[in-house]
Formats: sequence, C-alpha cells, structure tokens
Amino acid sequence: MTATSAAREILTRLHDVMAARTNAQAKLNQVVNIIGEALSSEVCSIYLLRDGLLELYATRGLKQEAVHVTRLALGEGLVGHIAQEVKTLNLDEATSHPDFAYKPETGEELYHSFAGVPIVRRERAVGVLAVQHAEPRRYDEVEIEALQTVAMVLAELIAGAELIDEAVRGGSARDAGPVRLAGLKLVEGMGRGHAVFHQPRVHIEHTVAEDTEAERQRVYAAFRQMREQIERMTSQAEFGTAGEHQDVLETYKMFAYDEGWSRRINEAIDSGLTAEAAIERVQQRTRMRMREISDPLLADRMHDLEDLSNRLLRIVSGQLGTAAQMGLRQDSILVARNLGPAELLEYDRRRLKGVVLEEGSLTAHVTIVARAMGVPVLGRVRDIRQVVQEGDLILLDSAQDTVFVRPTSPMEEAFDAKLVLGQKRRAEFAAMRDLPPVTVDGRRITLMVNAGLRDDVAALDITGADGIGLFRTEFQFLVSATLPQRERQQRLYRDVLDAAGDRPVIFRTVDIGGDKTLPYMNQGDLAEEENPAMGWRAIRLALDRDALMKAQARALIEAAAGRVLYVMFPMVSEPWEFDAAQALFETQRRWIADRNRLLPTAIRYGTMLEVPALAEMLDVLLPRLDFLSIGTNDLTQFLFAADRSHPKLAERFDWLSPAILRFLSRVTNTTDKAGIPVGVCGEMGGRSLEAMALVGLGIERLSITPAAIGPVKAMIRTLDAAKLRAAMAGWLAEGAHDMRDRLTTWADAEGVTIG
Repeated sequence: MTATSAAREILTRLHDVMAARTNAQAKLNQVVNIIGEALSSEVCSIYLLRDGLLELYATRGLKQEAVHVTRLALGEGLVGHIAQEVKTLNLDEATSHPDFAYKPETGEELYHSFAGVPIVRRERAVGVLAVQHAEPRRYDEVEIEALQTVAMVLAELIAGAELIDEAVRGGSARDAGPVRLAGLKLVEGMGRGHAVFHQPRVHIEHTVAEDTEAERQRVYAAFRQMREQIERMTSQAEFGTAGEHQDVLETYKMFAYDEGWSRRINEAIDSGLTAEAAIERVQQRTRMRMREISDPLLADRMHDLEDLSNRLLRIVSGQLGTAAQMGLRQDSILVARNLGPAELLEYDRRRLKGVVLEEGSLTAHVTIVARAMGVPVLGRVRDIRQVVQEGDLILLDSAQDTVFVRPTSPMEEAFDAKLVLGQKRRAEFAAMRDLPPVTVDGRRITLMVNAGLRDDVAALDITGADGIGLFRTEFQFLVSATLPQRERQQRLYRDVLDAAGDRPVIFRTVDIGGDKTLPYMNQGDLAEEENPAMGWRAIRLALDRDALMKAQARALIEAAAGRVLYVMFPMVSEPWEFDAAQALFETQRRWIADRNRLLPTAIRYGTMLEVPALAEMLDVLLPRLDFLSIGTNDLTQFLFAADRSHPKLAERFDWLSPAILRFLSRVTNTTDKAGIPVGVCGEMGGRSLEAMALVGLGIERLSITPAAIGPVKAMIRTLDAAKLRAAMAGWLAEGAHDMRDRLTTWADAEGVTIG
C-alpha cells in the first residue's frame, strides 16, 4: 500500500460520510472506524480541543465510556504533546516516551504502538488523530502520511460542525485597549501607520476531489501564472539588478521552479485532495519541518517556500487580493506571520511605513530586501496577528524592539516627539557630514563604516565616513542558494571598491561557522558542536577548507587590480594561523602574476583580535602586521566566558567594565610601541559613551554602523581626548567598578555631546 492509495481509500469513504445527513458525533464515530479498518489498526481515536482541553470525542478500540470523559491538557500525555508541539509522533512503545500519561478509564494499557498527528486549522492544533496497535511496531511512513492527509480533511469537518473552540475556529477575541509588544529589531527605524494584514486567509471550502485530473490541470495553470508573476517582479525591482537583494530574488525564483515541490503537490492530488487542499497539505508539512529546523538559514529558505505556497494557493483559489494588490490607502504598517522578499516588493513604498512579523530573522531574505528599501522591520512579535485588528493605529520603534498597538494619546505624543527629535538630530548630523572628526585638542579620529552588502557602500557618501573598516564578505555566501563562484565574488568586490573610490575598504575574509552555517556546504562536525561560537569557524574552517579561501583570495586580488587591497583575517588565535592565511594569499598573488595579469599596487594584511590568547602573542605577531582591528563583540564574550546571545547574560557584562577597558588599554599600549595602527570594529565603537572611552584609551580608528557616524562624530568634536586619557588612566589604576557612571559624569561636566 502506498501513502497515496491509503489516503485515497480513506478519503473516498470519508466523502460519503461528510455528505450524509447525520450529526457530527455520528460522523466522527464512522470516521474512526474507516481509518482503523484502512490501516488495519486496532485503535483509532479523535481528540478535539474544547475549553482549552483535549477531549476524547470518538474512538474505535478504546473503552466507549471514556468518550467525553477523558481530557488532557496541552502538553499532557502523548496527545497533549502532539497538540502543543504541532508535530507527529510514531512510537513502537508508547510508554517509552517521557510524556506518556496513563489514563485507566480508556483501557489503553492493552496497546503498545502509538502514532498520532495534529489536526491543524489556522496554523493551530485543534485536535489529534491517533492510532494504536497491541503489538509493538512503528507505523510505516506511508501510513503516517495517510493520517496527515486525513487529519487535514477532518479539520474542515470539525470546524464546520462547530466542535472546536471559537477562539481557534474564527480567531481569538481581541482586547480593544492599548498594547505594547516586544520583538527583535531586523531593520532599524521608526514608523507610524494603520495596521494592514498582508493577506486575507484563503478558506478552503472543498477538500476531497471529484476529478483528480481536473484538479491537476488547475495546479499546472496556477504554477504557470505564479512563475510569470515572479519573473515580472524580479525584472521590475526598482533598485535595479545589482546587489545581494538580487541574489535573494534569484534564489526565490529557483524555488518557484522547483520540481520536487510541484511533485509533492501532485502526489497529494493523487491521494484524492482538491488543488487547494493539496497545496495546503504540502504547506502543513513544510510548517512542521520548519518547527524542527534549528539552522536559521535553512529555516529562512523554508519561509521562502511558505511564501510561494501562499501565492500559489491564492492563485488556484481565485482569491488573488493581497493588501499590495488592493493598494495602500494611507500610511500603513504591514502585519504578517512572515513575508517573502518578492511580496514585499509589491507594496507602495511611499505609504509603507514599517513591517511587523510574528517570525523573521536577521538573515531572512525579506530582511535583506527591506534594508535595501529602507523599511523598518520588527520580527519575532508573538501573537501580533491575534492582538491587532485591521486599521488599528500602530507605532513601530524597531530600535527599541517595540511596537505599540492602539496607543493612548500620551503614547502618541511621546512617540511623535521622539520621531521629530530623531528627524532633527539626523538633520544636525547630516549637516556635520563634511566636518572632520577632530577632538578639541586636535586629534583626528578615523571614522569608518561596517558593511556587508553592495548597497551599504552608499553610506560612505551619506555619512562622510573615511572608508569601510569592516566589509563582511560572508554576507554574499549567506544570502546565496549555492556557493558563490569566484567570478561572482570578484564582481562584488570590484563594485565595492569602485563605489568607495579612493577611500580604503578592509575586506574580512569569510567568517562562517558558529551561528552562520551554510546549508549548501558539508559542515562536518559543525552541527554537533555544543559551543559553536568557540568551535570550527572563521579562519579555522577556512584553513581546513582552503579551496574556499583560495577562491576568495584570487577574487579579491583580481578585483583590486591597480589599487591597494586591505585584507583582514578573523578569529586568529596564534601567529601561525595568520602566517598560513597570508601565505595562501601570496601563493594566489604569484599565480596571477605568472600569467601577466594586473595586480594590486600593494596588499596590506591585518587580523582581528577577538581571541584573548592572541593578546599574549602580539610581540611576536605585530612585526608581521600592517594593522590590527579589535572585534569587541566576540572578545567580550570570550573574556567573560559569557554567550552574548544568551538572554540572561546579554545585559550582565558591561563594555565599560574595568576588565574590558584594562585589556584594551594593554593592547593599545603594545601596538603604540610597535607602531602598528589599531582600531575597533565592534558594536562597542558605535555607542557614543563607549566610543568616548575607546578614544580615551588612545584608539583613533573606529569602524561602526552608518547610523552611528553622526552621534559619534558629534561626541568627538566636543571631546578633549588628552584630558580624558589622563582621567581614565587614574580610574583604571584604582580598578574603579563604576566606570560607566564616572564616564557619564565626566562627559556632563566637560560638555561632551553624548547622543
């Protein structure tokens, strides 16, 4: 028996049951018998969510007196686990699972094997369909797939009979008062507008097909129309063809032509589902897979497929109207569970003031495109679609990881004041664009920007920055569906250098591994690492997989022909790692020279100081370096042995801790004696007070986010660096524990602008 034939047999019999003029309970009683017979299973049971509990509603094989008596909370027992996690269980011995809960009234002690699937409606579990067998055995994959298909059809039957909670059937009742919700900043900015839901939910009225061939032709036609739409959007993107967002759209288009996806939908139609139900069936499987994916990049690719599924479902059902197609009538904040990059491009940017997502991540394709569009985005806002009503006023402040729904008048006034102040301050900073970042006592501080996308280079002209102090080359690898070829890398590097002109660009070689895994690379033991931030990543991975680094070295050298090339290696722990990386680059330079191709006028080699051990070897390494950059993000977590992504530790260790400042002071003193320039390219340098402290330690090169250039420049132009350096030397000598308070008090007394 195949999954298709098993599902078809069950659905054919269910069609007659659903059409019969009997009550819902009688239908469910028939359903469990049909499924049990088709799968040769001694037990088949249906549990439904009622008043927040999972109630046994119908069973074949368990004691009938347990029906409407046995109830389980979400998370309780195997059934509760399935509903809470919205995932399938398949066990040859039910009692082996840690969530097993014995209910004596059911008589289930007679049965060993257990398989259960969630009954899902509106992306929530509304019940569980379970089968059991006396002999210990795992159910075949074809049987599980048949159960999942039947569960989807049952969801419509159950909802139509009003057997599930109203909150799940039609959406929860919403509080009409003001609400403040927290999220994750994906693209920084502030926006004010009225809530617009990205897409109305497609309601599938018919799940069982009358004519499978007709349903197949409907799907084929929908695929053709969807692909035409994607082709049009990718060719009409207003920001042109260059940039990583174009790579994103190409990846998105690749999914639209994926034969495996269309084949799975065809198989669902063969099982007896309508075109709409088949698409929804495959989409449900995708969602369940997404819940099990820990790799954020793989999850983002699955979101692209989810986005395309939504588009295909709207086309095949004839419900094509999204908020974009209907047009934004006023300033709007877009609300969605998630969003695909192509769908975001459909919106009128004059009226789209922000996006709020229930999901989303920093590396998601839609985030990259939104950044290129200049649209603020807040992600990971839990239950936003349940809290917000269409047309509600929303105030979005992604810099503060906050969104206000139906704000009070005082909330609006405070937000508007901050918005006006922000606009005023940006205007003031913009007026300083051509003013040099020189301290009151005449020290010229070099202010550079961090970048990773081709479009980020525009920040040089907007901010008046001195160059790019950190170009994260891995971004091109992270947004690509396949490993970027050398020629493609070379084009990116050349474009960046051309746009920068005579301003320096420091390229950091690929820093992958850790939390930046690539789905198209064999990561070896990477997935098993308990502490990936301190594992096989960055220069360690690049030297082991030197083919990747050789291709990048050649691309960088050829792109920089006729110019000075600045190269920086990440995560160097000992001098030999720097030597090995430099030797690899020099081998590629000789290879290019032997073929009489134009070379860079010079290659300047530097390294990141992120691993504290390297500080103990600086006397050995510095004579070989042209420059040194301190990466304060990783350095801080390594010094304190504190995972910077751990929510309970994020605010525990201060960048202005005397331990950090003493360490940086020691490094600066060492580099000064060696005559090697040192800078900081971590987030620490992008905060005015922290940047002031760095200047007080003698650090005169900062590479920061473009948005921080204005505030940091304003601080520098009001600072007496020599006076601060003397004060800090005294504080650090005595080991002052309240450095933040002392620096703040000192800045206030000296009239230093801290923005």
